[in-house]
Amino acid sequence: MKSASSRSLAPSNGAARTWIAVVPFLVVIMAFAGVYVGVADRLPDPVATHFRGEHADGFSSAQGFLAVALAVLLVLGCAFGLLVQLRASAPDVPWLIASCYAAAGGLGYGLCTTLLANAGVGDASDVRAPWWQWAVALGVALLAGALGRLLAGAAPAQSPRGHGATPRLDLPDGTTAGWSRIISSTPLIVLGALLLGAGLMVGVLADWLSAAGLLFGGAAVLPLASVRVTVDRRGLVLTPTLLPGRIRLRCIPVGRIAEAGSRRIACFAEFGGWGYRIRAGASGLVLRSGEGLVVRLTNGREFAVTVDDAATAAALLNTYVDRAHSRQGG
Repeated sequence: MKSASSRSLAPSNGAARTWIAVVPFLVVIMAFAGVYVGVADRLPDPVATHFRGEHADGFSSAQGFLAVALAVLLVLGCAFGLLVQLRASAPDVPWLIASCYAAAGGLGYGLCTTLLANAGVGDASDVRAPWWQWAVALGVALLAGALGRLLAGAAPAQSPRGHGATPRLDLPDGTTAGWSRIISSTPLIVLGALLLGAGLMVGVLADWLSAAGLLFGGAAVLPLASVRVTVDRRGLVLTPTLLPGRIRLRCIPVGRIAEAGSRRIACFAEFGGWGYRIRAGASGLVLRSGEGLVVRLTNGREFAVTVDDAATAAALLNTYVDRAHSRQGG
């Protein structure tokens, strides 16, 4: 049996970029731990950890706040580091690193100012969070993001690829081949991770009912944020990479495919945004604008997915479609 698989891209600076992405979370962890040590003997019991407007409405033990905050920072740092490692060759990785710094800077500022606001206060209910601190937190996040973008350097060079549809793949009779690529959306992954992280923090520090919306949002976004696209003798299969098991997002058998092709897809102009989209006569998983695989089904509808090397996938699908038609004709 003959098989074909996607090439693995492993740039030499992948490890360096991963460490660059993790550094801001390590810095924030040390800064937060240092602030905690400095004010621990002046903190009330409990401490104010959540605010509605300027007034405290959520409380926790000082040790509990420390543990949750460090856990959230560690999880986000590991998640961002893994994501940068997986996308080290992607052209958007410098902006992903900038997002790491912005998230770490904004979150770190909020955690440290919360401790400082509690220091020296006898009753945690008297702790206040002035509105102007939100503006400062945004400024800190933007400055940290700019620093991250500067440290990330230029986008990785991309190897040239051919464009346009390849009608058929030259595959000898009696042999089979497979094709696979992983597609990811950095904005969706960051959004999903932030929603889950914020939901966990709100749930632990306030109440789980308030966190339900954030957790549901993160759980809905992440499965669509990174998907493996596979073409083989069965047809076209889309599988979420961030979910365990053999869960399939979409499976289109060869028998339902009339023809496949590749072309440039404009996600906003054609589908109105990112994610799994449905419009008149077509549907698709579009995580960016650019090269995409477009499958015309036997019922006249189209399914599109934005993915690199779509011409090869289309050619292989057309080969299997031809074989299926030949068997039916015979």
